[in-house]
Amino acid sequence: MNTLIAKKVGMTQIFDENSSALGVTVLDVSDCRIVQVKSEDKDGYNAAQLTIGKAKNINKPISEHYKKYNVEPGQGLYEVPIDSDSGLESGMNINVMDFFEVGQKVDITGYSKGHGFTGVMKRYNFKGQKASHGVHKVHRAGGSIGNASYPGHVFKGQKMAGRMGNEKKTIQSVTVVGINEEKNYLLVNGSVPGKKGNIVQIRSAVKLPSSDGSTVTSGKIIERSQDQSKVLEEE
Repeated sequence: MNTLIAKKVGMTQIFDENSSALGVTVLDVSDCRIVQVKSEDKDGYNAAQLTIGKAKNINKPISEHYKKYNVEPGQGLYEVPIDSDSGLESGMNINVMDFFEVGQKVDITGYSKGHGFTGVMKRYNFKGQKASHGVHKVHRAGGSIGNASYPGHVFKGQKMAGRMGNEKKTIQSVTVVGINEEKNYLLVNGSVPGKKGNIVQIRSAVKLPSSDGSTVTSGKIIERSQDQSKVLEEE
């Protein structure tokens, strides 16, 4: 299994070997657990259902689903692909050390912060209209949205006021800079989509830049660097 779910704790900073400050995001995997393990023989494919946290109110069908596998109800169910010989079982708690390591590249998916209904200046960084002579109280208005009789309609994709944020976002090739084995925390370089307490999905990076500038598909950057060192030794 190369995909986990975690809760965003927040951001902090650590110092590297050169005493340079590095902004990192702390992700909590301590409460991640397996609910159901699907197999190809029974379900047609191999997958694992993950959950995290504690659910306040759940309906009867979901409650019975958790009772069937004797797992405490969590905040949502997330299904991730696994190998047929993974050895995972229902009710098993996830240890981040078993799946990720320092230096590995990962992709993180989450929902961005919601800003509600916003105007064009905040949503698209519009300049706005004049704030001086000859302008009524339309300083933050969007202005014209198209022509008159021709074409006679507003083009699709026109930037206008509307709901901002709360969209599914993925940041790719983020480096794992630290792992707290005691608290089961994962520290990744830079920011992560969403606010504190949001659930994010962490998986091995899909695209990694190679030495020749092309993109390759790989699971761990550490394994890849070891392979390159072997090639250099052979040469």
